[in-house]
Amino acid sequence: MDLTISLGQFDVVRGNPEANLAKARQMTREAALRGSGVVVFPELWSTGFDLQNAARYACDLEQGVFVEVARLAREFQIHIVGSNLSVVAPGKCGNTATLFTPQGQMLGAYSKIHLFHLMDEHLYLIAGDRLALLDTPWGKTGLAICYDLRFPELFRTYALAGARLVFLPAAWPHPRLAHWQILLRARAIENQMYVVACNRVGKSGKYDFFGHSCVIDPWGEVCIESGEDETLLTAKISMDMVTEAREKLPVFRDRRPEVYKIDQSGII
Repeated sequence: MDLTISLGQFDVVRGNPEANLAKARQMTREAALRGSGVVVFPELWSTGFDLQNAARYACDLEQGVFVEVARLAREFQIHIVGSNLSVVAPGKCGNTATLFTPQGQMLGAYSKIHLFHLMDEHLYLIAGDRLALLDTPWGKTGLAICYDLRFPELFRTYALAGARLVFLPAAWPHPRLAHWQILLRARAIENQMYVVACNRVGKSGKYDFFGHSCVIDPWGEVCIESGEDETLLTAKISMDMVTEAREKLPVFRDRRPEVYKIDQSGII
């Protein structure tokens, strides 16, 4: 099947959920007009990295910004992906990606399991402890967030469980543009899946976010990629390409997990 995806790359206003929600609404409307089945927003798109005040913004998944996203999904009849601050335990906040259906149902939620110490996430958030593999109209889909991209075992776990696509909301800054581009292609190539990544733009404190949101196909080719300005990027992809790639180059069939270990002598 074909799937049209829009990526809402924008300059998140730190600590201003109202302004950010208005931007998301504008982009969701335009994505629907373009016929997109999904619109994806960046990491912490409603608040930005105002982590010192995380407890002020965080809410249960049935409240606050998550209710607003559900309303947007219903109003514009579109799936919506992105991450926001949630209450994951009493007095504890998580960075949680969600996927809402056009009926306003939360199909699944994933709290970031790899916290990025260089941006002090560990001081204000707690890490998640489970993955989210979701059944969608276009096939099994995984959720990941930003720094998770540096952990290939996460994406391989999704692929081995049947994932055909992974969504990655992100807030990835300069100077690591090359890392972003290379790692996205690597995760797609090694797992023969689509990787759909939406990164924010703009400056926040000492961080300068570069955008370059993109869709990578199962062969590692860039379907579409933005620059460093606000934009709504839209691409149509064929999910059949996942099956084709896995049949033509049977990486998963040729895996030998029984020998992927080192014995006590240290000899491979």
